[in-house]
Amino acid sequence: MCTVRTTSNPVFRNLPKQEGGYATFGSAQPGAAQIPQEYGYGQQPQTSQRAMTIDDVVTKTGITLGVLTLTAIVSYLLVGNDPTLAMPFVIGGGLIGFVLVMVATFGRKMDNPAIVLAYAACEGVFLGALSFVFGAQAEAAGVAASTLIGQAVLGTFGVFFGMLVVYKTGAIRVTPRLTRMIIGGLIGVVVLMIGNLIASFFTDGGFGLRDGGMVAIIFSLVCIALAAFSFLLDFDAADQLIRAQAPEKAAWGIALGLTVTLVWLYVEILRLLSYFNSD
Repeated sequence: MCTVRTTSNPVFRNLPKQEGGYATFGSAQPGAAQIPQEYGYGQQPQTSQRAMTIDDVVTKTGITLGVLTLTAIVSYLLVGNDPTLAMPFVIGGGLIGFVLVMVATFGRKMDNPAIVLAYAACEGVFLGALSFVFGAQAEAAGVAASTLIGQAVLGTFGVFFGMLVVYKTGAIRVTPRLTRMIIGGLIGVVVLMIGNLIASFFTDGGFGLRDGGMVAIIFSLVCIALAAFSFLLDFDAADQLIRAQAPEKAAWGIALGLTVTLVWLYVEILRLLSYFNSD
């Protein structure tokens, strides 16, 4: 009997549900399940398009992260020359990026490279400006902005590659129970964030989830842990799509999903580091 697994990442929600995918990432199997109708691949013959491979996933993800990195650098430099651009870039880039993810997810356009790369560009603008803001706060406390940002980048990719090793070796198996726990944790985090935002309108600092105190540190650590474990679900969902022999362009959807998780992880690590480097 097939084990049905879902993912905490909404971009991956419409993937085929099958057995396997623990330590054999990227190995397609003959006779894999049909491509899901939600992706729009079930109505067309697969002879006209080659099946997606792990190389496609790596290439598309690399391109997406490259666009994000370049726009983040440009955004950082622009805000450095004119700090008044910081908030418009953070709010504008974040909101537009969120809208693009919603369009890609609910509009079944996860494999559209234009949307994926536009999302990467918007998130680059958001992250560049946000990094400048946290970097400026760190410099006010006597810590170089480059040090803070460098630590956040290294921490983000360290967690990413660490969880990839965990997935490929099967050290932690992606089971329905693990999936339910992670999704439950994510729902709890979202509820707390919304509650903290509402409470901040009436009480300074709200519940204290983002004020830099001990509660804020613990909350950030929980968010980082959830983001890290979300990679396992993302890898598993990507593995299922490869096993289903989806067309090569589906790799753009995988790139989008992984980038969404990477952005969240980076922001949480950057925020946590800022707590330790504040006055």
